[in-house]
Amino acid sequence: MSELTPEKRTALAWIEEHAEDLSRDHMTLWHFHEPSWREYKSARWYVDRLRAEGFEVEAGSAGMPTAFCATFTNGEGGPVIGAYAEYDAVPGTSQDPVPYKKPRDGVHRYAAGHTDPHSALGMGSLTGILAAKEAMVRHGIAGTIKYFGEPAEKMCGSKPVHASHGYYDDLDAALSFHPTSLPALSNTTVWDTHCGCYWSKVYTFECVEPESWLGAGGREGTNNNHSVARAPAAIDAVCLMYTTSKYTKESMLPHRGSWTVNEAILCAGQATADNLPPRFGQIQYSWRCPTIEMAEQIGRILDNNASHVAGITHTEVKGDWVTKTRPGLPNHALAEITYRNLELVGAPKWSREAKDFANEMRKSLGFEPVDEPLMEEIERLVEPREGEAMLRESLPPWQKNFTSDDYTDYTWHAPTVRLYIGRAALKPPKAGHAVPHWCHCALGGLPAAMDPMFLKAGEVVATTMIDLMAEPELLERCRAEFRERTGGGIGGERWVPPLLGKDYPAPVHFRWPEYVTTERGEEWWIPVGA
Repeated sequence: MSELTPEKRTALAWIEEHAEDLSRDHMTLWHFHEPSWREYKSARWYVDRLRAEGFEVEAGSAGMPTAFCATFTNGEGGPVIGAYAEYDAVPGTSQDPVPYKKPRDGVHRYAAGHTDPHSALGMGSLTGILAAKEAMVRHGIAGTIKYFGEPAEKMCGSKPVHASHGYYDDLDAALSFHPTSLPALSNTTVWDTHCGCYWSKVYTFECVEPESWLGAGGREGTNNNHSVARAPAAIDAVCLMYTTSKYTKESMLPHRGSWTVNEAILCAGQATADNLPPRFGQIQYSWRCPTIEMAEQIGRILDNNASHVAGITHTEVKGDWVTKTRPGLPNHALAEITYRNLELVGAPKWSREAKDFANEMRKSLGFEPVDEPLMEEIERLVEPREGEAMLRESLPPWQKNFTSDDYTDYTWHAPTVRLYIGRAALKPPKAGHAVPHWCHCALGGLPAAMDPMFLKAGEVVATTMIDLMAEPELLERCRAEFRERTGGGIGGERWVPPLLGKDYPAPVHFRWPEYVTTERGEEWWIPVGA
């Protein structure tokens, strides 16, 4: 177990002293509930807060309007330790923090809401870096905290872009906290099986010269637009791309390991007059898989489909990358250091208030209250090797990475730890009964449910940062392992460079879902209606 040093006592005392304020801050962010690439209020809140705390902040880093890069340096020399906030919400998950299904007032029921929730993810890391900063100043610890605002995590969007622009190249280590999404691994650090690849691409189909279609009958004499065979054009292109890729999905990769391909139609039609061909349509594909080679294969098939669809529909097609993440690289030394600090501060505990709320949810689902309505796993520590063994029970031996998250791009620039902390989750009322997703979202807006998680994460982040800055031999152990795994560090023989290339332009210009202000007031991009 890690030692409770005076420096760590200072950090933990700071968190305890500021817990109520941090809880209110979390609710501020939760109520913004802004989706990917459109987190304007959330990013502004972080920028203002960090500047008030003495950080130098670059707003709009790497060309992303809702990203930022904040730095705080104490003394001379010392390592650079990175951490980050996420704050994007997810369309289709609008829910009030009440123990029954109820979308938020004033927006469409399919508006965005926090699911993981990223509001608490960001607040956990912010709590940690502010507490570590207090200890650095009070005890004269030299070093730099480099704290990133990472938008669009649900698209794995910003971190590959930040990496492409070199923002992680000067890091000595990085800390990645996430509310657990794996109940059996509620309070632990990832050992070997980090997240895999997440790639996403938007295909744009445009009917540039519809009049040159192989028409049956020209516009002459008494013929008009209604009697001329028009080009299939952009809506048909999007529909054919959708169905063609569904049909060919079976042939993309062998049926082994875990991989998925999903799509979202961003634009089609634009209310074109019925006698004119739709000129413009866009469809986005996102795929998750364990290896870069598998991701490349899926991309080749999608490109091939798009080319053929364009020929069929008399359109031109262009493909634009949204993201290309690298599979995660382990660092046992940093995972061990971080877990020892988790042992030091202990697992989170939930109050009767949170459990009473959970029982009210049970009643709304038609079940009686129980003494322990929340999952017991969320209050247990899991040693990293034990967690690794449990995770690998469902994976083939060859598969080295599982699921996806763009924190993995940090792992190729510095030793990086993935920290899971248990989040309040309703225990299934009976075997085989799926808990509705609204329950998950409602708990995310309840301070009694979220505060224990993100405050505990803050304690682990702060104490681990202090270890890495105050004990050079610990950090060097992490860096030596990083150099070994990459064959020499950044640029080494086994190092994988950013997959988007150098200085990739952020994909902020697409028609992503967002909140808009009109003459009718502020509303979701699907109007509320009467």
